[in-house]
Amino acid sequence: MADERDVRGLRISRTELSKRGIDTTRCDLRVLHGVLYIKGMVSVTKGAVIPDIRLEMEHIARVLRQKQEIRDVVLDCQYPGI
Repeated sequence: MADERDVRGLRISRTELSKRGIDTTRCDLRVLHGVLYIKGMVSVTKGAVIPDIRLEMEHIARVLRQKQEIRDVVLDCQYPGI
């Protein structure tokens, strides 16, 4: 059975990523014991203006680490065009 805190952490992280214009349809997001794993292809949502997606993902990881449900963030991402 999934830990309720991990489920809340996943919901918070998906919300934060979409709010900042990050498309995660081609990647896998998981929260296990408070650690958020982002693996796969991460891209910019249509209409969003993000000059450097890698820097934006690092910033989002810092923001998410401050959330109570998320202890750490592991970025194992590929970025289109980089």
